[in-house]
Amino acid sequence: MKVKHLLLCLSAIVLLASCRTPRELIYFQDLDAGTPIAATVAKGISIQPGDEISIIVKSKDPMLSELFNLSVVAQRVGNSGISATAGQYMALYTVDSKGEIDFPVLGKIKVQGLNREQIAERIKYALIESNLVNDPVITVNFSNLTYSVLGEVARPGRYNIEKDKVSILDAIGAAGDLTIFGKRENVTVIRDENGQKVPYILDLTSSKSLCSSPAFYLQQGDVIYVTPNDYRLRQSTVNGNNVYSTSFWISLASLLTSITTVVIQFLR
Repeated sequence: MKVKHLLLCLSAIVLLASCRTPRELIYFQDLDAGTPIAATVAKGISIQPGDEISIIVKSKDPMLSELFNLSVVAQRVGNSGISATAGQYMALYTVDSKGEIDFPVLGKIKVQGLNREQIAERIKYALIESNLVNDPVITVNFSNLTYSVLGEVARPGRYNIEKDKVSILDAIGAAGDLTIFGKRENVTVIRDENGQKVPYILDLTSSKSLCSSPAFYLQQGDVIYVTPNDYRLRQSTVNGNNVYSTSFWISLASLLTSITTVVIQFLR
């Protein structure tokens, strides 16, 4: 009977161990109400070679400002042939390998490392300094700037960068938050830095660690990967029946119980 009780207790322990659930599901566990958090310096999106931007110049003289706006001719095919309409779409400036764009009349302008406001100010100053436009209003917008979110989130995919500062929390919110299977303390941001892929590990359960990370604010091209927890790993095979799965341990416990019964019957 001692053998029977021992095996039954062992089976119960195995079952309890196999049914554990992730404990770290709460964000910002170290937050204290009213206590400021030391955060990293907020770095906005800066333009890099290969990026595409749109630049629109406006002034009191529309005909003058249009000289500096690149327009694409849209072609329409109809019964009477092909007709062309200019000015329906704005062309994009692609930053070359030297970090420059070729702007109408002004020529080459260095934009690498600048944010949208700084680019607008540089072009505005150049137009006024050259006596081309006295009252220019410059609007600069991003075009192909994106980041990707992969792993245990509700909506993995690629997302556009539409504002100057995008934090890791903005990205997670856009992707529909982490699933219950995502490790809050192990979120990886992979970033291109000087031609190399540099990983940063973020802990969403610690507000102090998160806000002080250099990857708290994203850059274009960043890849965010949310690591799956142990429970998700147990489901990694086709039928889910592996050494990490609950069904495996239930089957093992059932086998031990059957063996115990047979041994007891034999001893009797």
